[in-house]
Amino acid sequence: SLFSLCLLSQSGTTVVAGSAAAQVSASVAPTEHVILFVLEGFGENSLKGGTMPTLSRLIKEGAVTWSATAVRPALRLPTMASLITGMPVEKHGITWNTFEFSRGYPRTPSLFDYLDLSGGRDSAIFFMDESLYQLARPEPYTDYQMCGPLKPECSTDRIVSYIRQYFQKAASGHGYGHAILSLPHFLVVHLPEAGRVGVSKGWTSKEYRDALRSVDKAIHSVLDIYHERGLTKRTTLFITSLSADGRDTSQEAADGSVPMVPWIASGVGIKPGYAIHQPVSILDTGATVMRTLGLQTHTEWESQAVEEIFQAAFAAASQGSSLQ
Repeated sequence: SLFSLCLLSQSGTTVVAGSAAAQVSASVAPTEHVILFVLEGFGENSLKGGTMPTLSRLIKEGAVTWSATAVRPALRLPTMASLITGMPVEKHGITWNTFEFSRGYPRTPSLFDYLDLSGGRDSAIFFMDESLYQLARPEPYTDYQMCGPLKPECSTDRIVSYIRQYFQKAASGHGYGHAILSLPHFLVVHLPEAGRVGVSKGWTSKEYRDALRSVDKAIHSVLDIYHERGLTKRTTLFITSLSADGRDTSQEAADGSVPMVPWIASGVGIKPGYAIHQPVSILDTGATVMRTLGLQTHTEWESQAVEEIFQAAFAAASQGSSLQ
């Protein structure tokens, strides 16, 4: 059975933090939904041979850098913690790579906290590794579902089926014993299969290429869910990876270097066919998600929105709201 934590109590009220500009900015944002796909073992070479047609199309229609800076230690749990807290490892303090109950949940506010406080946005997170349970702090505005290698039924196809079931229950108003009052504003989907297969079978193996196809199929299937519900024209996508192709997130690189990973944006408000010029860190994901939803950050985050990816109309709307 699914190793899950579903704490559902979607708030019907909006809690606003910061200035009134955040309210105005939220009202003009063309994006209502954001999807973040978090891959592993993925890089520019992974697209060769037409292995990932869906992702290749999203890149063509969006903005990309293949050299976003990850974190050190280059491990799954610390990297994911940095991704959702907008802080380097030395600040959020998670240096280990397995779930340790005695350590409790991180005290650092997460992206999910900021989304709720700034605009009453709810999140749904689907993780495929038990170590990431360390990040599943119970919150009424965040729903977690998790599975991993310890659950033999857990697979990329299975996690997509869980997402589809979740959306069906969210749309019906009946959840896992609780009422899900709305579709999530922010969906996080962890797809580590390619990285795991690359480590076990080799980065040039047929199995690795098949795993890339499976991940691409999963991305396509999730986008189909949004299309079926008429959400495509109100959705922006981000894709990044906890490790590049040829790298393992279960063991830090022997030289202790900070890896470079892909970082991709596509969909509503994003420049098409655009190569990102400014330096990008995986830490910047949180602030960019906030910016996409028309929300401002008033925190001590080391997360900065990647401004150059946004189309002129989207940028002008945000600037106009911030001046009011």
